[in-house]
Amino acid sequence: MLKNDLLLRAARGEETERTPVWLMRQAGRILPQYRALRGRLSGFKELVETPELAAEVTIQPVDALDVDAAIIFSDILVVPEAMGLTYEMVEAKGPLFPETIKTAADVARMRIANPEEHLGYVLEALRVTKRALNGRVPLIGFAGAPWTILAYMVEGHGSKTFSKARRMLYQDPELAHELLRKITATTIAYLQAQVTAGANLIQVFDSWAGILPPAHYAEFSQRYIAEICAALPNVPVTVFAKGAFWAIEDFAALPCRTIGLDWNQDPRTVRPLVGDKTLQGNLDPCALYGTPAQVQAATKAMLDRFGPQRHIANLGHGVYPDTNPDNVKVFIETVKEYSAGMRG
Repeated sequence: MLKNDLLLRAARGEETERTPVWLMRQAGRILPQYRALRGRLSGFKELVETPELAAEVTIQPVDALDVDAAIIFSDILVVPEAMGLTYEMVEAKGPLFPETIKTAADVARMRIANPEEHLGYVLEALRVTKRALNGRVPLIGFAGAPWTILAYMVEGHGSKTFSKARRMLYQDPELAHELLRKITATTIAYLQAQVTAGANLIQVFDSWAGILPPAHYAEFSQRYIAEICAALPNVPVTVFAKGAFWAIEDFAALPCRTIGLDWNQDPRTVRPLVGDKTLQGNLDPCALYGTPAQVQAATKAMLDRFGPQRHIANLGHGVYPDTNPDNVKVFIETVKEYSAGMRG
């Protein structure tokens, strides 16, 4: 039994006594205790691949920030690595794939990963975290959406345009679909295994949704996200597709419970389009650079736009690494106090 099940009740559309709150990328980055642990290791991948350490940093923000959920410390790029395409995490630059997907032979070499065999370290981190949390808050599992994973596998690194990946959609759409089918099969098995290992809720991150034109998004992303959602009937699923504001009505038809909004979207416009789905978000991460009074005002304004029910408070993207943790606490405390008052 969970001592704090606010997040799950909100995700299911049930009434809550206040709005639950957590932050994307809360595990790490802004916390000095995370940086101290990370500094003792060879790098990011050692932390991700060591279950006890990944569990430790997953729980740190629950202790330090009093958020309403833990999200497992991992990365979306463990999936392509499990399929046979290794990545490196380059300090201050981000992910890099020494080899990329260019041809049909490259796609043929990619395996549909076995979660216990190829991603067992994440599943063990979930099990260790679940035991250590002992029901304090729900545990969120996650994966990248297939299009976002393809974008990295073809491009090889982050990009403003992902023009190599997008070129494939025009020049060889069948090859793109072949790779997307393999990524989707791997992701479904992986997320089902995460639920078995203890994840109470799943989030699908489509970080590069917004760089596709709507027709391509429907063909090369949304249909695969729909498959993933349908394969997870026993837990609430959140879909966060950054920049895909034009797809909101289509997301309403997905078998997911929650739709994440980035900071450019107005929940007052979105709410009438999504039926009884819960919304998540969407404070601008840069709002946390303000004074405590400014953070408080921005948070209250956000809560007013969403209304008192079917809302999970969060940022409109991951928290930035140079954010003052004290301002994060102001955000969290304001959500709790103000949203409780909204129900009065």
